[in-house]
Amino acid sequence: MARAIAFYLPQFYPTIENDTWWYKGFTEWTNVGDAKPLFKGHYQPRVPKDLSYYDLRVPEVREQQAELARQAGIEGFCYWHYWFNGRRLLDRVFSEVVKSGKPDYPFCLCWANHSWFKKKWQKGVQDELLLEQTYPGKEDYTAQFNAMLPAFKDSRYIKVDGLLLYGIFNPSGVPDMGEMVQVWNDLAIKNGLKGFYFFAFAQGMGNLDVPHKEAYDTVVYDPMFDTVFINNQRLCEKVKAKICTILNKPKPLLYSKYSQIAMEMFNDNPDTTPCIVPNFDHSPRSRARSVILHESTPELWGELCKETSDMVNSRQGNNLLFIKSWNEWGEGNYLEPDLRFGTEYIEETAKALKNK
Repeated sequence: MARAIAFYLPQFYPTIENDTWWYKGFTEWTNVGDAKPLFKGHYQPRVPKDLSYYDLRVPEVREQQAELARQAGIEGFCYWHYWFNGRRLLDRVFSEVVKSGKPDYPFCLCWANHSWFKKKWQKGVQDELLLEQTYPGKEDYTAQFNAMLPAFKDSRYIKVDGLLLYGIFNPSGVPDMGEMVQVWNDLAIKNGLKGFYFFAFAQGMGNLDVPHKEAYDTVVYDPMFDTVFINNQRLCEKVKAKICTILNKPKPLLYSKYSQIAMEMFNDNPDTTPCIVPNFDHSPRSRARSVILHESTPELWGELCKETSDMVNSRQGNNLLFIKSWNEWGEGNYLEPDLRFGTEYIEETAKALKNK
């Protein structure tokens, strides 16, 4: 059976950094609540239902999320992990999960190793660098391992063949992945652990040729942006895209088209681990200059989830299936209940993963 793991965004609570860079009290919900429909039939704003506009500092919320994910048949969460040369950001939620032992729900980590910018979303206007991602080398890899060791030793940590599952979001950024792998595996063995199962995250076919690919155990392939590019190669679509650019309006892609192209891309790249999205709408963050998957429904998602799950089950090797994401509300990219669909996405996920 496919092992479905959902990426989890821990950005739903105020932090000193966001207070400084934006304004006091800013969280991911700020953009979500301010979203507006940009064309007829555009599903915005998206309003959370069962869990409301939650604060992830509240333990009860995290318990409710885990219960909903269990109902969906999802094995565990892959928390985004932010490490900047000894400095951890947005770490409160995951630290409390590890320290408290609650919720009793599996987890793993993916290092979101990219610099942080304040996006301007205006042509010709340079983004403002907030925090630069750097790679000092062995000492920093050692410090990061030691900082996360309590999580690695936790019985809830997700493993593949006894190895700790750990991801790198931006593999092209790490200049010496082979060294990091060696350092971490050596430290793991010294601490009574078997080692790591590393995955590289590839957004698009152009990133499948991962630097230091031999250092990774698998490449997790997200074809979402590929589907937009491939769809826009037809002349009529090129013209539509050009007109939308001139008018500063988004050009949505039908979710059904995304599903079709995504499966074609997965079948063309059978050596990768698939990553699928239930929906996607970047307009709360970027307004008109946004990628939007239009007319996603629980039924269409369920069909894609089942087809991908069946494909994974028919392959040899790992049976991992990533879902992006559990709660990326600022990208309209989530499985959590909303006012329009309630728990239907969760119910369809369960049907697909449990082959009901």
